[in-house]
This record gives sequence, C-alpha cells and structure tokens, in this order.
Amino acid sequence: MDLNHDACYSAIQVRDARYDGRFFTAVKTTGIYCRPVCPARTPLSKNVTFYATAAAAQEAGYHPCLRCRPETAPELGPGRELPDSVSRALQLIELGALDEEGMDALARRLGVGERQLRRQFRQHLGASPVAVAQTRRVLLAKQLIHETRLPMAEVAFASGFGSIRRFNEIFHRLFGRAPGELRRSEKPEVPAGREGEIELLLRYRPPYDWEAMLGFLRLRAIPGVERVTDDAYARTLCLDGHQGTVTLRPGPGNALRAVVRFPRLQALPAIIARLRRVFDLASDPVAIAAQFSRDPVMTALIQARPGLRVPGAWDGFELSMRAVLGQQITVAAAVRLAGRLVAAHGEPMARPDGELTRVFPRPEAVAAAELASLGMPRSRAATLSAVAAAAVADKHLFDAGNGLAESVQRLRAIRGVGEWTAQYIALRQLREPDAFPSADIGLIRALERLESRAYTPAQLLARAEAWRPWRAYAAQHLWTA
Repeated sequence: MDLNHDACYSAIQVRDARYDGRFFTAVKTTGIYCRPVCPARTPLSKNVTFYATAAAAQEAGYHPCLRCRPETAPELGPGRELPDSVSRALQLIELGALDEEGMDALARRLGVGERQLRRQFRQHLGASPVAVAQTRRVLLAKQLIHETRLPMAEVAFASGFGSIRRFNEIFHRLFGRAPGELRRSEKPEVPAGREGEIELLLRYRPPYDWEAMLGFLRLRAIPGVERVTDDAYARTLCLDGHQGTVTLRPGPGNALRAVVRFPRLQALPAIIARLRRVFDLASDPVAIAAQFSRDPVMTALIQARPGLRVPGAWDGFELSMRAVLGQQITVAAAVRLAGRLVAAHGEPMARPDGELTRVFPRPEAVAAAELASLGMPRSRAATLSAVAAAAVADKHLFDAGNGLAESVQRLRAIRGVGEWTAQYIALRQLREPDAFPSADIGLIRALERLESRAYTPAQLLARAEAWRPWRAYAAQHLWTA
C-alpha cells in the first residue's frame, strides 16, 4: 500500500479518526509507532514515517505506543488493493494457520509458492507472514495486560505464545521492560479459573447496526446452542474436545464486550477471530456505502441502515448444515429441524448455562447418523450426510483458501449442494464479499417491492452486477429490508 507522506501527516495533525487503523505513524526519535488519533504532541514531519500495518512498523524495529495503544485501533479487513492470495492468507493467519502449520502448508492451501507469498506480503504489507502473526500475538497480549487482571503467565498463553520465556523475551525487546511493568494498575491479579473466563473488548469501525445483527441471529438461533436476549448473544462452542460459551453485548465506545468461558486459554486467539467473523467487525461501512452511492436502491437502503453488517458463521460445518436444512423452506422451519439435529446428535454440555445445553454435532456424528427420522425429505437427509462426509474427508473444506468461483465449484461437487447453497456458504462462512445467492426468493421479492417490477433469478443476477464487488452486503440489505 502506497502512503502519501503529506496526506498522512495532515491526518495525524488533526487526529482524523477516519484513518484510524488504516495506517500507523512511526516516530524515528522515540522508536514507537502510533495510531493517527494518538493524543501525544504531533512530531515533526521529518521525524516520522508511515506504515500500512502494525506488523510492518513492528518489523522495522518500532514498538507500540503505550498511550494510544495500537491494539485498540479498529481492525479492517483485507483491502481490495491486495492480491487475492494475500487477502486469504490474512484470514487464515487470523484463524491460527501459522500456529498449526508452517509457511509451506499455508502456501499450499492458497495454491501459491512460499517464496511468492512472502514476496507479496513484503510488497503489499511491508512485513512477512510470520511477522504479521507475531504482531497479532503481541497486540492481543498487550490488550489483555491492559483490559484484564490475568496473571502474566495466563496472558502469555491466552495471546498465543508457546512459552512464557518467549513472551518475556519479545516484550523485553520491544519495550525494554517485563510485560507486567506495562500494567499500571496495582489491583491484585485474577486467574481465569477452571472455566477460563476472560472479558475483553472487540473494536469496530462505526456505524454498527447492532439491532439488525441481533435480529438476524435471533430468528436463526438454534435451541440448546444459541441464546439471544434483548441486548446480548450467547452460544456454546466446542474446540478440540473442549467445551465453553461466549457472550457478546454492546460495550463502551465503538466496541462489543465479549465474555469468553473456555478452559483452554490457548484457544482465545481462534475464538476472537471467529467472533470477529460472526459479527463482521472488520468491515468498513463508510467505504462500502461509497461504492453503492450511484445505485438509488442501495443508497436508500444504506441510509435506512447505515451500519448494517453481514453476519458470519461460527463454524463452516454448522453453517453448511443450516444452509442445507434451509433449502426451499422457511427460516423458522429450518431452525426447528436444526434443533432436532442438535437434540439427537449434539453432545450435551458438561456444564450447562441455562438453556445452553448442547454443542452443535460434529461432522463424524452426522455422517454416521440416520437423518431422515428427524422429519425431512430423504433427499435432504442424503445431502446432509454427503456434506458431513465431505467435511470429514477434508478438514479445510470450509476454509477461505480459494477464490469465490473455485469455492462454489468445490462445494457444488458435493451431492445435493446447488448454486444457492454454495453461494450462501461462501457469503457467511468464507466471508466472500461478492457472494450472491441470486435464486433466493427473499432477495427477489425484496427487490420486486423496491422497484415495482418482476424479477427472475437471472434478471436479479444481472441487476446485481452494479453492486460488485460488495454483492454480499447488497444481499444483506435486501434481506433486512
């Protein structure tokens, strides 16, 4: 990303919040990097340089500012100017790809060479993939130090460090002091406990239509797995055999307050990444609105709901089951079927939380089950079984490793999965901003009402050309309308 020095300097002089998270200011005389909104005195122009990412600033030898706290900047999703392989690599890194496997495996999943991927990261982000992953760990650790009372050992593991020694070494190198010395409060430490309870804030770029997000999730909440109240969303989760729960509600400022209860602290980065995807916290609604400004229908819808987001999915397999169950029936009917599936094949929670009593079934359990007895057509039961078998055979089936066309084609190769189902999975799970299920009757009827004319799926698809590359957001606005 090319950053014009004079333009960036003008932004930091007035502390323009529109640029918060879009670039970082590195101060040569102090060795720190800051957000554009940092309240400290603006340094001289000759003493600063600008980086598109925190990872680039950190790899260049600068350390995060303790005053403006770069870890609290709203994190934006990959920009349109990035190569497809870099955008998808960033998504996979956020979900922990480099923690589980090395660079070779990441490059293979993306279908590119390791050298090419490193070169693209260096060119477009100014940092290597490993540096991006390490910066994420450092900034999460710094957030946990400031926002929680966790002991430093628990901060280390909860932020993704493999050892306390490595955690201490990196903080000494960056800040010249022990991690614990960054915590200014003298209140006693509070361990996460047996349930691993951690509370922290997840920032976003305003505006954010929390009411619409909660309404979407409320209509689709699966009994036993999800709970939606007037101002909060909660659900069960199971990762690597460990069970837990998460709860989100509005927090102070432009943030959601998350309470994570999970016994394995090392899973926190992956849980945060999933929550950010479910609640679409990395999108920039102002930039998306600008793309739609020439379309009168979209302009009117955005003016009515300016902070609307595209709800994501907690888990790819769970979303695929929802999508198949929802084929050609109402949302309410699909939820009832999902509840029966969970009651019959979901594992019970060892420590239930009110009506949160079960976790969603695993692919292995669904693949081995007789599903027609749950009250659905045999053809749909066969499709559920086929998707489950495919998920068992390929653990990366629902990862964002391929482009939209390739992902849809791969999903459609599964027996019973059509274009609508594949596009819906791409939209909510793969986070494809241009996915568009043009055969969806809800989209067709919404546009017919708005434009007072009839549409076929083919005509809707042609009409949606004007909404590229954000057709998923256009679909969400139509669904909401």
